[in-house]
Amino acid sequence: YGELLEKFITHTYDIPSNCVFEHSEYKGSNIPNESLTPAQQLGIKIVIRYGRHLGVLTGNKEQDLTQLLQQCEIFLQQQQVPVSSPLLYLQGCYPGYDWFASSMFLMMSGDTEKTFTILQKFSSLLTSAYLWLPRLHISKHLAVDIRAAGIHPIIFCTAHYVEMLMKTEIPLVFSAFQMSGFTPSQICQHWLSQCFWNYLDWSEICHYVGACILCGADYQVYMCIAIFKHLQQEILQHTQTQDLQVFLKEEAIHGFKFGDHLEFMESLEQMYRPMVLKEMKKYCI
Repeated sequence: YGELLEKFITHTYDIPSNCVFEHSEYKGSNIPNESLTPAQQLGIKIVIRYGRHLGVLTGNKEQDLTQLLQQCEIFLQQQQVPVSSPLLYLQGCYPGYDWFASSMFLMMSGDTEKTFTILQKFSSLLTSAYLWLPRLHISKHLAVDIRAAGIHPIIFCTAHYVEMLMKTEIPLVFSAFQMSGFTPSQICQHWLSQCFWNYLDWSEICHYVGACILCGADYQVYMCIAIFKHLQQEILQHTQTQDLQVFLKEEAIHGFKFGDHLEFMESLEQMYRPMVLKEMKKYCI
């Protein structure tokens, strides 16, 4: 998978019309010896342990992943604009863990240099805005009001269209959420911010990343719809037992196979792409 994504991203990046964001040169020759946050330390341990379990990592790769995350942080800082806000979330770097960069690290078998080179190119493409959450954290590529609000486009764009399509495509699921008193947006944000780690098997995470990169950023929306459709019976059941939110946040998504839902996602693309993709592009300067 890694080799395919590397070739596709490189080829796409080489065509100027595909680059939504201007290319930014990495200027961090020396990585500062800063201590990692507890979340980063824990995330790195989880990723390395999982990589070994999958058989894609050999040897001690903790330092390699640490270096990659620090390089990404410096690279993205070059495109960030300080925001005057009382929100601590907007002070400094992205406060969460970078699950997307870590996923790419595993797909590239722990090759730090190759992963970072690909991420630099990928950052010029529209899909990076939605797959790679730290990419747009207080970024100059967001409108001033959106940047100051600290609300990521996956919330007001991806999740918004997930809810909109749910009304038509899976109305029973949409009604179940309404009866449960919370929104599909909350669950989408939870899943997407973790790049589906802890929810999908590794092969399905790879399919998710691959589909969004190869087919378009709007597949992020269609993937969420497909998962909700897959979970329809369980969602209805847990609506009755009044523990839907706990179920969706704490349980893995069992039995979901990307290939089984590809035809459905392609049908969504045919119907909704002109609208969804247009909106996804609109929020990125």
